[in-house]
Amino acid sequence: MICGECPRKCGAVRDREYGNGVCGVGELPKVVKVMLHKWEEPCISGEKGSGAVFFSGCSLKCVFCQNYEISVESKGKYITISHLRKLFEQLIDEGAHNINLVNPTHYVHAIKKVLEEKLPVPVVYNCGGYESIDALREMNGKVQIYLADYKYSDNNMAKKYSGAGDYPEVAAEAIKEMYRQTGDFELDSSGMMTRGVIIRHLVLPGAAENSKKVIDFVAREFKGKKVMFSLMGQYLPFGKVLSDNRYAEINKKVAAPMYRKLCQYMEACQIEYGYTQQLSAADSKYKPDFECNI
Repeated sequence: MICGECPRKCGAVRDREYGNGVCGVGELPKVVKVMLHKWEEPCISGEKGSGAVFFSGCSLKCVFCQNYEISVESKGKYITISHLRKLFEQLIDEGAHNINLVNPTHYVHAIKKVLEEKLPVPVVYNCGGYESIDALREMNGKVQIYLADYKYSDNNMAKKYSGAGDYPEVAAEAIKEMYRQTGDFELDSSGMMTRGVIIRHLVLPGAAENSKKVIDFVAREFKGKKVMFSLMGQYLPFGKVLSDNRYAEINKKVAAPMYRKLCQYMEACQIEYGYTQQLSAADSKYKPDFECNI
Protein backbone atom coordinates (compact mmCIF):
# COMPACT_ATOMS: atom_id res chain seq x y z
CA MET A 1 0.00 0.00 0.00
CA ILE A 2 0.99 3.65 -0.52
CA CYS A 3 0.14 5.12 2.85
CA GLY A 4 -1.79 8.29 3.61
CA GLU A 5 -3.42 7.26 6.87
CA CYS A 6 -2.01 9.94 9.18
CA PRO A 7 -1.85 13.73 8.69
CA ARG A 8 1.77 13.56 7.52
CA LYS A 9 0.57 12.00 4.22
CA CYS A 10 4.15 10.81 3.68
CA GLY A 11 3.21 8.47 0.82
CA ALA A 12 5.27 5.66 2.31
CA VAL A 13 5.46 2.24 0.76
CA ARG A 14 4.14 -0.28 3.29
CA ASP A 15 4.01 -3.96 2.48
CA ARG A 16 3.03 -6.71 4.92
CA GLU A 17 6.04 -6.46 7.22
CA TYR A 18 7.98 -3.44 5.97
CA GLY A 19 7.39 0.29 5.87
CA ASN A 20 9.61 3.24 4.99
CA GLY A 21 7.36 5.96 6.38
CA VAL A 22 7.42 8.04 9.54
CA CYS A 23 5.59 5.33 11.51
CA GLY A 24 8.30 2.84 10.53
CA VAL A 25 6.09 -0.24 10.24
CA GLY A 26 4.46 -2.41 7.61
CA GLU A 27 0.85 -2.93 6.64
CA LEU A 28 0.01 -5.82 8.96
CA PRO A 29 -0.73 -4.91 12.58
CA LYS A 30 2.40 -5.08 14.72
CA VAL A 31 1.52 -5.72 18.35
CA VAL A 32 3.77 -6.00 21.38
CA LYS A 33 1.42 -6.62 24.28
CA VAL A 34 -2.17 -7.30 25.31
CA MET A 35 -3.22 -6.85 28.92
CA LEU A 36 -6.00 -5.89 31.30
CA HIS A 37 -4.91 -2.30 31.90
CA LYS A 38 -5.94 -0.91 35.29
CA TRP A 39 -4.20 2.48 35.10
CA GLU A 40 -6.38 4.31 32.58
CA GLU A 41 -9.08 6.78 33.66
CA PRO A 42 -11.55 5.14 36.10
CA CYS A 43 -14.42 5.17 33.59
CA ILE A 44 -12.22 3.17 31.18
CA SER A 45 -10.35 0.76 33.49
CA GLY A 46 -13.08 0.09 36.06
CA GLU A 47 -12.46 -2.83 38.41
CA LYS A 48 -11.52 -5.51 35.90
CA GLY A 49 -9.34 -3.46 33.57
CA SER A 50 -9.40 -2.16 30.03
CA GLY A 51 -8.49 -4.65 27.32
CA ALA A 52 -5.39 -2.86 26.05
CA VAL A 53 -3.75 -3.80 22.76
CA PHE A 54 -0.42 -1.99 22.33
CA PHE A 55 0.46 -1.37 18.66
CA SER A 56 4.04 -0.79 17.50
CA GLY A 57 5.30 2.20 15.52
CA CYS A 58 4.04 5.78 15.68
CA SER A 59 3.44 8.72 13.37
CA LEU A 60 4.46 11.25 16.05
CA LYS A 61 7.47 9.76 17.86
CA CYS A 62 7.49 12.30 20.69
CA VAL A 63 10.97 12.67 22.18
CA PHE A 64 9.57 12.09 25.69
CA CYS A 65 7.39 9.06 24.93
CA GLN A 66 7.17 6.60 27.82
CA ASN A 67 6.37 3.86 25.29
CA TYR A 68 9.58 4.61 23.38
CA GLU A 69 10.46 0.92 22.99
CA ILE A 70 7.42 0.36 20.83
CA SER A 71 6.64 3.80 19.38
CA VAL A 72 10.15 4.53 18.12
CA GLU A 73 12.05 1.24 18.32
CA SER A 74 9.00 -0.63 16.98
CA LYS A 75 9.35 -3.63 19.28
CA GLY A 76 6.63 -6.18 18.63
CA LYS A 77 5.35 -8.92 16.33
CA TYR A 78 3.42 -8.74 13.06
CA ILE A 79 0.13 -10.62 13.18
CA THR A 80 -2.78 -11.31 10.85
CA ILE A 81 -6.20 -9.67 10.92
CA SER A 82 -7.76 -12.88 12.24
CA HIS A 83 -5.14 -13.14 15.00
CA LEU A 84 -5.90 -9.58 16.09
CA ARG A 85 -9.60 -10.42 16.32
CA LYS A 86 -8.77 -13.44 18.48
CA LEU A 87 -6.76 -11.20 20.82
CA PHE A 88 -9.79 -8.95 21.22
CA GLU A 89 -11.97 -11.96 22.01
CA GLN A 90 -9.39 -13.31 24.46
CA LEU A 91 -9.40 -10.04 26.40
CA ILE A 92 -13.21 -9.98 26.47
CA ASP A 93 -13.23 -13.56 27.82
CA GLU A 94 -10.85 -12.38 30.57
CA GLY A 95 -13.38 -9.74 31.64
CA ALA A 96 -12.17 -6.58 29.84
CA HIS A 97 -14.64 -3.71 30.10
CA ASN A 98 -13.68 -2.57 26.59
CA ILE A 99 -11.10 -3.09 23.85
CA ASN A 100 -8.51 -0.33 24.10
CA LEU A 101 -6.57 0.26 20.87
CA VAL A 102 -3.37 1.97 22.03
CA ASN A 103 -1.81 4.05 19.23
CA PRO A 104 -3.91 2.66 16.33
CA THR A 105 -3.47 5.63 13.96
CA HIS A 106 -1.32 3.89 11.35
CA TYR A 107 -3.39 0.68 11.32
CA VAL A 108 -6.83 2.08 10.52
CA HIS A 109 -7.02 -0.06 7.35
CA ALA A 110 -6.53 -3.24 9.39
CA ILE A 111 -8.68 -2.23 12.35
CA LYS A 112 -11.59 -1.42 10.06
CA LYS A 113 -11.53 -5.03 8.82
CA VAL A 114 -11.25 -6.48 12.32
CA LEU A 115 -14.27 -4.49 13.49
CA GLU A 116 -16.56 -5.38 10.58
CA GLU A 117 -18.36 -7.59 13.09
CA LYS A 118 -19.29 -5.54 16.15
CA LEU A 119 -17.78 -6.52 19.49
CA PRO A 120 -19.95 -7.00 22.61
CA VAL A 121 -17.97 -4.30 24.49
CA PRO A 122 -17.09 -0.71 23.54
CA VAL A 123 -14.02 -0.03 21.40
CA VAL A 124 -11.65 2.69 22.66
CA TYR A 125 -9.50 4.53 20.09
CA ASN A 126 -6.57 5.62 22.27
CA CYS A 127 -4.45 8.00 20.24
CA GLY A 128 -2.03 10.93 20.24
CA GLY A 129 -4.59 13.30 18.75
CA TYR A 130 -2.67 13.77 15.49
CA GLU A 131 -5.29 12.14 13.29
CA SER A 132 -6.50 12.36 9.73
CA ILE A 133 -10.17 13.31 9.42
CA ASP A 134 -10.56 10.82 6.58
CA ALA A 135 -9.13 8.01 8.72
CA LEU A 136 -11.38 8.92 11.64
CA ARG A 137 -14.40 8.74 9.37
CA GLU A 138 -13.39 5.19 8.50
CA MET A 139 -13.85 4.44 12.21
CA ASN A 140 -17.28 6.06 12.44
CA GLY A 141 -19.69 3.51 13.94
CA LYS A 142 -16.90 1.07 14.75
CA VAL A 143 -15.42 3.07 17.63
CA GLN A 144 -17.60 4.03 20.59
CA ILE A 145 -15.02 5.90 22.72
CA TYR A 146 -12.22 8.24 21.68
CA LEU A 147 -9.41 8.66 24.22
CA ALA A 148 -7.33 11.35 22.56
CA ASP A 149 -4.33 13.39 23.60
CA TYR A 150 -4.24 17.12 23.01
CA LYS A 151 -0.52 17.56 23.66
CA TYR A 152 0.24 21.03 22.39
CA SER A 153 -1.39 24.39 21.83
CA ASP A 154 2.06 25.78 20.98
CA ASN A 155 3.25 25.11 17.42
CA ASN A 156 6.92 25.54 18.27
CA MET A 157 6.73 22.97 21.06
CA ALA A 158 4.90 20.58 18.75
CA LYS A 159 7.64 20.94 16.15
CA LYS A 160 10.49 20.56 18.64
CA TYR A 161 9.16 17.58 20.59
CA SER A 162 7.10 15.74 17.96
CA GLY A 163 8.27 17.06 14.59
CA ALA A 164 4.71 18.18 13.84
CA GLY A 165 4.42 21.96 13.80
CA ASP A 166 0.79 21.74 12.66
CA TYR A 167 -0.23 19.56 15.60
CA PRO A 168 -2.43 22.13 17.44
CA GLU A 169 -4.65 22.78 14.42
CA VAL A 170 -4.77 19.15 13.26
CA ALA A 171 -5.56 17.75 16.71
CA ALA A 172 -8.25 20.37 17.36
CA GLU A 173 -10.11 19.42 14.18
CA ALA A 174 -9.64 15.71 14.87
CA ILE A 175 -11.11 15.99 18.36
CA LYS A 176 -14.10 17.93 17.04
CA GLU A 177 -14.68 15.12 14.52
CA MET A 178 -14.49 12.55 17.32
CA TYR A 179 -17.19 14.41 19.24
CA ARG A 180 -19.28 14.70 16.08
CA GLN A 181 -19.26 10.91 15.85
CA THR A 182 -20.00 10.04 19.47
CA GLY A 183 -21.87 13.03 20.87
CA ASP A 184 -22.05 13.57 24.63
CA PHE A 185 -20.43 10.88 26.73
CA GLU A 186 -22.60 8.22 28.36
CA LEU A 187 -21.87 6.11 31.45
CA ASP A 188 -23.55 2.87 32.48
CA SER A 189 -24.91 2.15 35.96
CA SER A 190 -21.44 1.18 37.22
CA GLY A 191 -19.81 4.39 35.97
CA MET A 192 -18.13 2.85 32.92
CA MET A 193 -18.11 4.91 29.74
CA THR A 194 -20.09 3.36 26.92
CA ARG A 195 -19.57 6.13 24.37
CA GLY A 196 -18.03 9.57 24.15
CA VAL A 197 -14.74 11.47 24.13
CA ILE A 198 -12.00 11.84 26.73
CA ILE A 199 -9.40 14.51 25.97
CA ARG A 200 -6.07 13.94 27.70
CA HIS A 201 -3.41 16.54 28.27
CA LEU A 202 -0.02 15.64 29.70
CA VAL A 203 1.47 18.67 31.45
CA LEU A 204 5.12 19.22 30.48
CA PRO A 205 7.67 20.77 32.85
CA GLY A 206 7.72 24.57 32.70
CA ALA A 207 5.05 24.71 29.99
CA ALA A 208 2.15 26.25 31.89
CA GLU A 209 1.04 28.51 29.01
CA ASN A 210 0.86 25.55 26.64
CA SER A 211 -1.42 23.76 29.12
CA LYS A 212 -3.58 26.82 29.80
CA LYS A 213 -4.31 27.25 26.12
CA VAL A 214 -5.26 23.57 25.83
CA ILE A 215 -7.67 24.05 28.74
CA ASP A 216 -9.01 27.20 27.02
CA PHE A 217 -9.68 25.18 23.86
CA VAL A 218 -11.63 22.51 25.72
CA ALA A 219 -13.62 25.06 27.74
CA ARG A 220 -14.46 27.07 24.62
CA GLU A 221 -15.18 24.35 22.08
CA PHE A 222 -17.13 22.04 24.36
CA LYS A 223 -19.02 24.52 26.50
CA GLY A 224 -22.41 23.01 27.28
CA LYS A 225 -21.31 19.63 25.89
CA LYS A 226 -20.33 16.49 27.74
CA VAL A 227 -16.73 15.53 27.10
CA MET A 228 -14.24 14.35 29.72
CA PHE A 229 -10.97 16.21 30.23
CA SER A 230 -8.03 14.50 31.90
CA LEU A 231 -5.26 16.83 33.15
CA MET A 232 -2.28 14.56 33.66
CA GLY A 233 0.65 15.35 35.94
CA GLN A 234 2.39 11.99 35.54
CA TYR A 235 5.16 13.19 33.21
CA LEU A 236 8.53 11.47 33.59
CA PRO A 237 11.49 11.94 31.25
CA PHE A 238 11.85 9.04 28.81
CA GLY A 239 13.24 8.46 25.33
CA LYS A 240 15.54 11.03 23.75
CA VAL A 241 15.01 13.45 26.63
CA LEU A 242 17.30 11.36 28.81
CA SER A 243 20.29 11.56 26.48
CA ASP A 244 19.94 14.71 24.37
CA ASN A 245 20.74 18.12 25.89
CA ARG A 246 18.49 19.84 23.37
CA TYR A 247 15.59 18.76 25.59
CA ALA A 248 17.16 19.58 28.96
CA GLU A 249 14.22 21.82 29.91
CA ILE A 250 11.91 18.79 30.11
CA ASN A 251 14.40 16.37 31.68
CA LYS A 252 12.66 16.62 35.06
CA LYS A 253 9.28 16.06 36.68
CA VAL A 254 6.45 18.60 36.66
CA ALA A 255 6.68 21.01 39.61
CA ALA A 256 3.85 20.49 42.10
CA PRO A 257 2.99 24.23 42.46
CA MET A 258 2.61 24.59 38.68
CA TYR A 259 0.37 21.54 38.43
CA ARG A 260 -1.81 22.77 41.32
CA LYS A 261 -2.25 26.14 39.60
CA LEU A 262 -3.29 24.39 36.39
CA CYS A 263 -5.88 22.36 38.30
CA GLN A 264 -7.23 25.62 39.70
CA TYR A 265 -7.24 27.15 36.21
CA MET A 266 -9.17 24.15 34.89
CA GLU A 267 -11.76 24.64 37.65
CA ALA A 268 -11.97 28.38 36.98
CA CYS A 269 -12.65 27.62 33.31
CA GLN A 270 -15.66 25.61 34.46
CA ILE A 271 -14.66 22.32 32.91
CA GLU A 272 -17.25 20.19 34.64
CA TYR A 273 -16.32 16.64 33.73
CA GLY A 274 -12.93 15.04 34.07
CA TYR A 275 -9.93 14.08 36.13
CA THR A 276 -6.80 15.42 37.75
CA GLN A 277 -4.00 13.32 39.24
CA GLN A 278 -1.96 12.92 42.35
CA LEU A 279 1.65 13.64 41.35
CA SER A 280 2.58 10.29 42.87
CA ALA A 281 1.36 8.95 39.50
CA ALA A 282 4.70 10.18 38.10
CA ASP A 283 6.32 6.85 38.88
CA SER A 284 7.87 4.36 36.48
CA LYS A 285 5.99 1.52 38.19
CA TYR A 286 2.91 2.59 36.22
CA LYS A 287 4.72 2.11 32.91
CA PRO A 288 3.72 -1.19 31.28
CA ASP A 289 6.36 -3.87 30.85
CA PHE A 290 6.78 -4.17 27.10
CA GLU A 291 8.00 -7.74 26.97
CA CYS A 292 6.15 -9.17 23.99
CA ASN A 293 3.38 -11.57 25.03
CA ILE A 294 1.81 -12.23 21.63
